[in-house]
Amino acid sequence: MATTATSRLPDRRDALRIAGAAVAVNLIGALGVPFTATESAWFASLELPAFYPPGWAFGVVWPILYALCGAAAALVSLAGRDGGAPTGRVRTALALFSVQLVVNVAWSPVFWGLERPDLGLVVLVVLLPLVVATIRAFDRVDRRAAALLLPYLAWVSFATALNYAIWALN
Repeated sequence: MATTATSRLPDRRDALRIAGAAVAVNLIGALGVPFTATESAWFASLELPAFYPPGWAFGVVWPILYALCGAAAALVSLAGRDGGAPTGRVRTALALFSVQLVVNVAWSPVFWGLERPDLGLVVLVVLLPLVVATIRAFDRVDRRAAALLLPYLAWVSFATALNYAIWALN
């Protein structure tokens, strides 16, 4: 059950922390960009599923999702700072968040860098339950934070289906 801290609206300082966290998570997420090679001969040789989105969609969706993830993590952190949530719950939630973010960033070097859709799928199969566990842990601290991660869960689920389809077709 979420704590009473979830009913407090962020003040100006909190809003800056939330914005900073959104930027920070985007910067971490961007670590995978140098590996992404949509113009590579390898990627051009792949058969893509009919539901593969246009390339520009990834550049729009991921920054939004990373911003939501950062905002969610900041809300959890703020709930702990305010004493509205037990310290152990906050630490657990933020630890899970950190682990899932590392796994998320690992996908690009595996899929693109190694040119291994099969191993990319393994990364996503590991990532999905970590995202679910993070949402559950966030919900124990701040229900708003958990809700902010739902679009991310939907996109990671879609990415898993997409990665599977690429692997299966090739």
